[in-house]
Amino acid sequence: MKKKIDENQIHEKHYEQIYHLVKNDPYAQSLGIELTKFEAGLAEAQIEVQDHMLNAHGTVHGAVLYALADHVFSVACNAYGKTSVGLSTNIQFIEAANSGDRIVARAIEVRRNFRTGFYRIEIFHEQSLIATMEAVSYRKDHYFIELNE
Repeated sequence: MKKKIDENQIHEKHYEQIYHLVKNDPYAQSLGIELTKFEAGLAEAQIEVQDHMLNAHGTVHGAVLYALADHVFSVACNAYGKTSVGLSTNIQFIEAANSGDRIVARAIEVRRNFRTGFYRIEIFHEQSLIATMEAVSYRKDHYFIELNE
């Protein structure tokens, strides 16, 4: 009989290694996204809206909000060291943000099983909810860290 893996223990035991990998995402870094919270199944990050991130209407481009949401989704679903990739996302834009605004995204794991994970992402400017995203991850068969077990 195959032994069941406790992924919360993997997260705790390999926290620094996993954190280093997810924090140093080149694309997120190129946008100026800063990871501010990392736990098992939870991630939070922020970005300051710059002038070059604005659309033709002078508000933050939806692609910037999506990139921030996608980053916290990726961090949350990879928190257990198991390679997970986005399977589907659905984002709703509620309110605009402007240059100089600091926006924060938080991904929370709703449910996870062997093959899939379900996440809810909320994006805020100050206390105002400006976008939401629901996301599903596909969890591959392998871990991207050395388990030594």
